Amino acid sequence: MQTVRHPGRSAIRRSRTVLAAGLLAGLLALSGCGGASDSGSSADKKALAPAEQGAAADTSAEKPAQGARGADGAQALPKKPDALPTATHVIRTASLSVEVKSVPKAAAAARSVAESAGGLVSREETERVDDTHETSHIVLRVPQAEYDAVLKDLAGAGKLLSRTSTAKDVTDQVVDVESRIATQRASVARVRKLMDRAERLTDVVALEGELSSRQASLESLLAQQESLKDRTTLATITLDLFEPETVVKDDDDPGFLDALGGGWHAFVTMLRWLAMAVGAAAPFLAAVAVLLLLWRLLSKRLPGRRAARTPEPAEPAESSSTPPAS
Repeated sequence: MQTVRHPGRSAIRRSRTVLAAGLLAGLLALSGCGGASDSGSSADKKALAPAEQGAAADTSAEKPAQGARGADGAQALPKKPDALPTATHVIRTASLSVEVKSVPKAAAAARSVAESAGGLVSREETERVDDTHETSHIVLRVPQAEYDAVLKDLAGAGKLLSRTSTAKDVTDQVVDVESRIATQRASVARVRKLMDRAERLTDVVALEGELSSRQASLESLLAQQESLKDRTTLATITLDLFEPETVVKDDDDPGFLDALGGGWHAFVTMLRWLAMAVGAAAPFLAAVAVLLLLWRLLSKRLPGRRAARTPEPAEPAESSSTPPAS
């Protein structure tokens, strides 16, 4: 006996089984998500303090800004491609060496040219060499727009000996410093907001240290920006001024007047030395003269006294006997 199966009943049973399994899986998923969310929210509320929650929010806000140059660069800088072209920033320097007839006059003219162009004299040093000629070292700062005109005027002040000029484009550096300043200012503002919301002393101390560090970095960037602005606004020109050296010609053939002058100078020098020698020997000569005078006086008196004291010798007596006659 064969059993006949009805296809409709088996299909109904399979559909009921699939429907029941799906409902069961959905209920389990909903219950798991609800329990996880409840437990996570309660744990976070107990673990994070108000200041720490603010710090976590600040960290999450800073991460996109720090990663703006990475994968999210297109989202962080959407306006740069549409912004106006950035102005060019160039640092210009030049050095000139000029020979002039009078250094003081040329230096005064250089100062006048720089001041007329709206510039200033940064440094000036003037020196006299060998008492024959002067040199001057002048550093001028002039606006970029008047750079070429001032160079032309200074080079035409005399005989140009040398000239060098350089131009350095620092546009990228200026833009980078400006961007870093904006980011650092926003970072300082966020730390200050966190300090206003902080309640615990440890959080305040930590935030103060972070604020000091970020402010120091901001001040360093501002100093770099000021230096770049000064060097790109005013060009630097170094000017060296020289006078021609005077050559003294020696006359190898002296004339009569030269010989007469030389002889007179020698005669006067000899008299001066003789006078000095006599003056130096005068005390000794006077002492010797006094000694000689005393010696002569003593030598005259001593022989007379010796003669008075010494008796004259007696004459021999005449013999009474006469010699015998021969």
